[in-house]
Amino acid sequence: MSTFQAPKGTYDLTPPDSAKFLAVREAISAPLRDSGYGYIETPGFEDVELFARGVGESTDIVTKEMYTLTTKGGSQLALRPEGTASVLRAALQANLHKAGNLPVKLWYSGSYYRYERPQKGRYRHFSQVGAEAIGTEDPVLDAELIILADQAYRSLGLRQFRILLNSLGDKECRPVYREALQTFLRDLDLDEETRRRIEINPLRVLDDKRADVQKQLTDAPKLRDHLCDACKAYHEEVRALLTAAGVVYEDDEKLVRGLDYYTRTTFEFVHDGLGSQSAVGGGGRYDGLSEMIGGPALPSVGWALGVDRTVLALEAEGVELDLPVTTSVYAVPLGEEARRALFAVVTELRRAGIAADFAFGGRGLKGAMKSANRSGARYTLVAGERDLAEGAVQLKDMESGEQSAVPLAEVVAELTKRLG
Repeated sequence: MSTFQAPKGTYDLTPPDSAKFLAVREAISAPLRDSGYGYIETPGFEDVELFARGVGESTDIVTKEMYTLTTKGGSQLALRPEGTASVLRAALQANLHKAGNLPVKLWYSGSYYRYERPQKGRYRHFSQVGAEAIGTEDPVLDAELIILADQAYRSLGLRQFRILLNSLGDKECRPVYREALQTFLRDLDLDEETRRRIEINPLRVLDDKRADVQKQLTDAPKLRDHLCDACKAYHEEVRALLTAAGVVYEDDEKLVRGLDYYTRTTFEFVHDGLGSQSAVGGGGRYDGLSEMIGGPALPSVGWALGVDRTVLALEAEGVELDLPVTTSVYAVPLGEEARRALFAVVTELRRAGIAADFAFGGRGLKGAMKSANRSGARYTLVAGERDLAEGAVQLKDMESGEQSAVPLAEVVAELTKRLG
């Protein structure tokens, strides 16, 4: 009988690689926690309509990539393909916007699911850390989120990423541009599916990655030429704030991102070391999404950064993370009496906040010392019957190789002192 495998396009996180993912999540969330963002967690599945309305019925995510299921009661649910719609739904349901402290600033971390063609950097199950600032229209907020993502990446040691920036206009000026773009696109040589997209969301055609489509888009009308004065001023303020903060970005007028809910500011973090899957994260402003899913007008902005893509970016740059030591002390008992005595010491060390592990299973000294080496412990405690008869244990410094007898009653205090 063959063993089960993880489903196609998914991955398991196992030690020691999982420690990298935890460190990346910690690094991305740390600047958010220090900037007034509170943690939120939402279900792994939602009503299908939440994503159809919020993400957009013309998007690849909704038309091709969602995992949907019908419950025994007949409800249509979908595994969440992205985080923003779920977080906004949860914030509205909990009436967080009525607490009087806008914007509502939230961060989250979790798994998301899309039925994609698997390749390196593109999975059917992937991990993201995201942030949303709900209920305030302010260019300072847009700039804050971009700066915090930049700070997170730099804290990890990443340097070869670029920030692409654009404005998609608002409900005043985008319809004018939409019409001009539709008129232009209808005359091009495009397939049926792309022609349908022209009528539903023509901006998505600009995002088409096919070379034959991009060649025809050379003379497409530019969105920046159609922005109203308010959107121009707003975008200039975001740009000025980023420049003042020393954050380098590139203007990219074709950046529309793959979701229908974006307005005004859109941005993407790309890493050139990742090949075709170069986007490591992105986001933007979504001022109309709350109304789309049945809520009040709540202008908002947010982003999501891919944990798996960030790990790949770190590997592409050769960045080694300074991961915390999982074990500081490893105890090796020789005999039954020593097992009880050293396990009591290990328990006490853990209560004192020292990472300690134990040679389980009654192995001999040679095998147990190999395990101590593999654990990465700085110190090893060894005790046999003779040591215990003398009321002592052998304390070995695994770096220097020095070994000394320490009274059993003093070993916790001695290790606490040595490990600071």
